[in-house]
Amino acid sequence: MKTYFRILGYVKPYWRHVALSIICTMFYAGLNGLSIYLTIPLLDTLFQESARKEVVQQPVLMDKISFLPQWVIKVKDDISKEFKDVIMSGSKEDALLKICFLVLIAFIFKNISGYLQAYFLSYVEQGTIKDIRNSAYMHLHKLPMSYFKHEKIGNLISRITNDVNVVQASISVAFLNMIREPLTIIVFLGIAISISWKLTMLALVVLPFSMIIIAWIGLKLRKQSGIIQAKMADITTILQEVISGVKIVKAFGMEKYENNKFMKETNNFFKLMLRIVRVRNVSSPITEVLSTTVGVVIIYFGGLLVLKEQTLSASEFMGFLFAIFQLMPPIKELSSVNNRIQESSAAGDRIFEILDTPPIIADAEDAVEKNSFSELLKFDNVSFNYEDSNESVLKNINFEVQKGEILALVGPSGGGKSTLVDLIPRFYDPVQGSILLDNIDIRKIKIDSLRSLMGIVTQEIFLFNETVKKNIAYGLSDHPMNKIEDAAKMANAHDFILEMSNGYDTVIGERGVMLSGGQRQRISIARALFKDPEIMIFDEATSSLDTESESLVQEAIDRLMYNRTTIVIAHRLSTIRNATRILVIDNGEIIQRGTHSELISQEKGLYKKLYEMQFRD
Repeated sequence: MKTYFRILGYVKPYWRHVALSIICTMFYAGLNGLSIYLTIPLLDTLFQESARKEVVQQPVLMDKISFLPQWVIKVKDDISKEFKDVIMSGSKEDALLKICFLVLIAFIFKNISGYLQAYFLSYVEQGTIKDIRNSAYMHLHKLPMSYFKHEKIGNLISRITNDVNVVQASISVAFLNMIREPLTIIVFLGIAISISWKLTMLALVVLPFSMIIIAWIGLKLRKQSGIIQAKMADITTILQEVISGVKIVKAFGMEKYENNKFMKETNNFFKLMLRIVRVRNVSSPITEVLSTTVGVVIIYFGGLLVLKEQTLSASEFMGFLFAIFQLMPPIKELSSVNNRIQESSAAGDRIFEILDTPPIIADAEDAVEKNSFSELLKFDNVSFNYEDSNESVLKNINFEVQKGEILALVGPSGGGKSTLVDLIPRFYDPVQGSILLDNIDIRKIKIDSLRSLMGIVTQEIFLFNETVKKNIAYGLSDHPMNKIEDAAKMANAHDFILEMSNGYDTVIGERGVMLSGGQRQRISIARALFKDPEIMIFDEATSSLDTESESLVQEAIDRLMYNRTTIVIAHRLSTIRNATRILVIDNGEIIQRGTHSELISQEKGLYKKLYEMQFRD
């Protein structure tokens, strides 16, 4: 229940709508009871039993409610007398008309109350789900890159979509089923007791058996629901991976393999769903069978009271039956409440796993704004390893980059170059040492202001399924068109953009699928140029391009590096030759440093070996 109460904590901002929903629920339950209670005078009027009932009323009343305090009996008698004086005055036709009018009014206002209650509750439900989904999504942005290395994307998507939808049903449980159904039960139970408390006690025999069944089923459902949500996450993961890698699937002819893998998961999900449906649905028929059994017994003994003992009139007995059978739907509905709470709690656990993951990379309490870079970027004895590994990725890294310098990082794959540049915008934090920006530890700088100073262009380009201009001016609503075009021209992208169907308003597809690799890279460079950062980071930005695209992209990079502090993971000779200094990194350590000419002159150095293998003209 702890998880469930935590879910309900998101309802607080909507307390006004909750209150209105509860008020409408109370009116609904009261009017529902009144509409049933009116059947007694209606039957009296139609079957002309009033005279006989007057004769037997007093002893019957005492038999029915003698266990109640005398003042309660008196109030009940007074209300009953006033009601009959108003309804039964005049002819039988007048009484019938009044009763029919009251029944109509009761049903009209009952349904109005029901409609308003449903609207207010839906407002609360949808608002709460929106807030939970928003909280989970916003928290994801606070989590470090290491979190996403261990979590499947499909699993995260499933939690924020499917699991949140499961939680939605639990909101109505708290403020509809847990309020309306008990109120309805109280109203009809009151009517039933006022007619015959003995028959009412007989009717309540079913409750203990139902409660035992409900509790057992709830425990089973909690376990099964968690498995179901995890399996749905697996299906979502497969979908996400296959759709993203559809070109590879087709290239290797793996459609049949992927179909079989997907069908295996959906078949497992199908079997699990059947299992949970069997468990979930068993409580309702068992409760109904028990209720019907008790109902049949009531009809028999109540019939004896009417036919033999004549302690009940036929109209009262029919009213009692109406009231008792009106108790069955809310009791049946309540039997599923625990099941739905357990299912939503299982889904809630998966959502709160995200929300409870602490954002390791966060602003320090005394963090400062840093709106410009004026002097020096310094790595001071920096070491790093990933959380799940004791193996050092970087070891005792020391270097400085002066404002306006171009620093190139060279080395074999897996040596730690990309990890090193990921530390600068605080995608990760070093486990030892510090990184200083103008002599301020970057952990003491607000993350937003730190990253605002930087532009990053990577080998793996990510573009959004938006127009060209929205990709270039990413995240900015106020973007002058001339500035977007200037950035595109500097990135050698303007000409091919104009050749597209709608120019800068062309939607480029998910991940820029409508563009070539070189075009995507130039758009990403235009995006960095538009931001106009003071520090540029290139992570092998030209390594996967053809010769023509590489030339255009390299030209754009040269413009982007002009008059900026640049750190580039080098792949091409031209970039290395232009670098102020070059660091050679292998196995997480800086093993060489210097200019291109200095390093190429070192006969046994790794740089010359790499140059001869990869960087020869």
